[in-house]
Amino acid sequence: MTLLADDSLEKALWALLEEVKDPEMPPVSLVEMGMIHQVSIADGIVAVEVLPTFVGCPALKLMKKSISEKLSELEQVREIRVNFVFDPPWTSDRISDAGREKLRSFGIAPPPKSHKPGEMWEVNCPYCGSPYTKMENLFGPAACRSILYCPKCKNPFEAFKPIAVSGSN
Repeated sequence: MTLLADDSLEKALWALLEEVKDPEMPPVSLVEMGMIHQVSIADGIVAVEVLPTFVGCPALKLMKKSISEKLSELEQVREIRVNFVFDPPWTSDRISDAGREKLRSFGIAPPPKSHKPGEMWEVNCPYCGSPYTKMENLFGPAACRSILYCPKCKNPFEAFKPIAVSGSN
């Protein structure tokens, strides 16, 4: 356990949350995915609001457990409350630049920035960068990903679907 001054406690909480990885994409943290909405602490009780990437994500229990275990490393924390919230809705624009690069290095094409509902979704291959890719299946191993194929480097890969909210960006 680490004991910190009150003014650095929030920074310490965010630093620990940077270490909590997305269970389905281990190189990327929940912070880099833009899933941590708010963190607050009062009287030793930490409240974390998490924005799931989609309703019904099967990894929510695992995320909650990982967040609780990681934040319990701080001595000032006596209780952790993890709440999943849907307002504001998570959008793929919340993924940080570092998170996008980590997705690409993991073989997952990141979603385009500032995507608007109804716009054509262009996907570059995460391995060779070719824009000439082919959708194999809209539905991948998780609801937030699709399976594509790159004819140039002949690799199949996953792409994170762009998720935007009508009226955003």
